[in-house]
Order: sequence, then structure tokens, then C-alpha cells
Amino acid sequence: MDHSVWSVPAREVAPIAHGGDLGGLRMAYPDAPEPWLDLSTGINPVPYRVPPVEASAWARLPGAAEVRALREAAAAAYGAPDADHVVPAPGTQILIETLPRLLAPGRVAVLGPTYAEHAAAWARAGHAVDEVSTVAGLGDARVAVIVDPNNPDGRTHSLAERRALAEALGARGGLLVADEAFADLEPVASLCPHVSAPDLAPGLVVLRSFGKSYGLAGLRLGFAIADPATADRIAAALGPWAVSGPALAIGRAALSDAEWRASAARDRAADAARLDRMIARGGGRIVGGTSLFRTADFPDGPDLYRRLAASGIAVRRFAERPERLRFGLPAGKAAWCRLSRVLR
Repeated sequence: MDHSVWSVPAREVAPIAHGGDLGGLRMAYPDAPEPWLDLSTGINPVPYRVPPVEASAWARLPGAAEVRALREAAAAAYGAPDADHVVPAPGTQILIETLPRLLAPGRVAVLGPTYAEHAAAWARAGHAVDEVSTVAGLGDARVAVIVDPNNPDGRTHSLAERRALAEALGARGGLLVADEAFADLEPVASLCPHVSAPDLAPGLVVLRSFGKSYGLAGLRLGFAIADPATADRIAAALGPWAVSGPALAIGRAALSDAEWRASAARDRAADAARLDRMIARGGGRIVGGTSLFRTADFPDGPDLYRRLAASGIAVRRFAERPERLRFGLPAGKAAWCRLSRVLR
């Protein structure tokens, strides 16, 4: 194939390992008991009950009114000024891939360690990417990326600190990408209500994930929250019918259900506290997390990872920190007992 038609060739970046894919583990541990207990992701193990979807949603292209209804529900749920500030997408990952292609190559600073796809996406689009360990280290980058609450350690920063960062970037024509994928069930203040503030716009884009909090990752739904002009640019880059009809219907129903979201926040926080106690009894030192995952260091981290896998339990490990493991939440008594037996 002749690639000369592409004006900016994608830069090669090494593949990134993610949780949720059990194929490799099944090959490495063929004698592990089935079914596997997958704790390698930070997805709510108690999903939102999917409402009935009209059969026509599967058979026709989504209509503008349906897209608008979802945008309005998302604006209300996330505290955005209104629907014009909301861009629905088939998952936040596609937004992470799209944003770097809307800006000419420049210097990008990512507050890390964090979700590795951010740095990889900006690098693939030809930007010069640095990973820094402090907000002050973001320096004079044209684009800064901050994940708050952070994955995998749950690190957070005050709203004032994040807002000041967005203001500084906006003042010099830069952009803050604030990934709030794990904010839904946490007691943290969002930047979504501030995306059109005169001292911030248009230098702020907030990303929100749907599938993690609602336990429906396979639906592939996420959102960008930005000032209307920036939102229009992102929507244009995604193209028409970016979100399926069923996802529009299910997303609207779930985002409109504030009672379910409040109950899920209470229940998952209790589960996270239970998991902390279980990890501590197993010799782990909690280093952070959110109500959907807990991250801990173990003196025998690599060996524990192997014992868990041999027992058919998948957790997240980190090549650069072999002592560190991340645990999603088990669902149901049998899953909790299964994990407890190995940790003991």
C-alpha cells in the first residue's frame, strides 16, 4: 500500500499491556481452574441493569434527537454547563487517540506514572512527550495531561490546583487534558463545571468514562467535556454516528439514574475498604486506588502474582514495579472467598 497520502505518519510505539484479556493467562496457566476470576481491570463488578432497548435502535442509524438527549443527560450527570459542552464517543480511548491529532506536534507533559495510553497516543501523533512526577514538573509544556483520580495509585489533587494548572495553560494558548475516568464514584470535585470559565476556556478538555463506573465497558461509551467550539472540533473529528443507537439509549437511562449512582458509590467504597483489609492480612501494603480498584506492594509480589494466576485469579502487574499489584473488586461471596484463600 502506498502510504504517501498520509501527511503525518503515525510514530511507532510499543504495544501496551492492559488488563481484561485472559487469553495469554490461560495459555501460561493451562491448569488453572475455570472460570477465571478477572480482577485485572477497574470496572464496577456490579453493573447497571440494562433497560430494554427498542428493536429499532439496532436496525437504523441514530438520530440527532437521541444524541442530544444523551448529551443532556451527561451534562446533568457530570455538571457540565449544558449539552453543547458534551461530546459522546465510543469509549474514552478513542478520545485519547483523537485529541493528539487535532493539534500540531509540540511538547506534551504527562503527570505520571499513570495510564500509559496517554503518552503513547501523543507520541504516535508526532508530539514530544515527557512523563513528569509533579504538577510543577509540567512546566511550560504546550499540553499537559493529568489523570485524577490517578490510575493505578488513586492520587488526587485539589480542585484549586487543577484549576490553576488549566488557567496557566490557557493563558499561554496551551491545553490541559484532565482524565476523570474514575471520578464518578469518588468524593472529588470535577473540572467539568469549569470548562467554559473565561479564565480557562478553551484550554481545558475533561474526559469521562461511562463503562468503568456503570460496569458496562463492552458498551464502549465515553465523553469529552469542553467549551462548545472545542467540543465541535472533537465531534467533527469523530465523524457522524460515533455512538451506536443502543449505547445512546442505555447511556441516557444510566446517566439519568442519580439514585443508582449514589448507591453504587456507597457500596463500592465499602467493598474497597473490605479489599484493603484482606490485602493487609495477606501481607500487602496499600499504596492507593479508588473505590473500583486497590493497589498494593507485596514483599513477594511476583510469586503472589503466579500463585493467584495458578488459582485462576487475574490481577494487574507492573513490569517496572514487580512488587506492585492492582486488584479489581470481586463480585459475590464465592469470588471474595476465592481471593481470600490465596491471599491467606
